[in-house]
Amino acid sequence: MRRPTLLAAALALSLAALPGRRAGAQDAPDGGAAGGGPNAREKWERMSPEEKEALRERWRAYQALPPERREELAEQLRRFRALPPERREEIRQNWEAFQRLPPRDREEIRERFRRFREMSPARRAELRAAIRGLLRAPPAERARMLENLRRWRELSPDQRERLREEWRRRRER
Repeated sequence: MRRPTLLAAALALSLAALPGRRAGAQDAPDGGAAGGGPNAREKWERMSPEEKEALRERWRAYQALPPERREELAEQLRRFRALPPERREEIRQNWEAFQRLPPRDREEIRERFRRFREMSPARRAELRAAIRGLLRAPPAERARMLENLRRWRELSPDQRERLREEWRRRRER
């Protein structure tokens, strides 16, 4: 994921956390925004100067995006706000947990997500089903599956391809 996109996503989440803010509003995040409401202003006033500057920087990054991308982000924000409060809170908690990760771990997650988005819809559906199966599996089975995954990741690309070919031959029998 590109850095401006991440910044824009962070802005969208930041704006989502401010009740009453209009998605795609053109005002600067200075607390005097039309539609910002008293809660947004209070949150702004409670921010440290560093937090305010960080939010301003995210706003500038958002404003620098092409209009089509800003509209995509505004639509994502509208969908986020339409979610039930419990789901929004879960997303916020996941985002906060992601932010607490070391930079190298965050970058690895971004890279895996990028690869996931490049997969065909059918392959993504297969992967989602596999993950659901993993999450629903009994603890012992889950541990076995995770150990197999760990061992798979340790294989070289050539070793993986040989195993794939062997599995294909077995399925054809």
